[in-house]
Amino acid sequence: MDDIQHTLVAEARVPTKSARRYLGQLCKHFAHKLPATYEPEFVTGRIEFPAGVCSLDATAPDLLVMRVTAANGEDLERLEGVVARHLERFAFRETLAMDWQAVA
Repeated sequence: MDDIQHTLVAEARVPTKSARRYLGQLCKHFAHKLPATYEPEFVTGRIEFPAGVCSLDATAPDLLVMRVTAANGEDLERLEGVVARHLERFAFRETLAMDWQAVA
């Protein structure tokens, strides 16, 4: 992934009491097919998709921060959707507020 220059960034800050659990589930799920790292001691993770990267952070209490980077708008939107859909599947017991915002 390091050979791709990522120029666009979006972030979603998702309030949930299960942030740490969801972070681990996302990383472990995608690790079956993609390079993914999960650092439980730091409560962070990273998933490398062909179109870009998703960084995850649950260090703040009750908050999952998801940040996606991609080289173009189409890939960025696709990554937002893929990550959001998987999180919604894992969090089927609760309704999550997910609002992706562009990061300068």
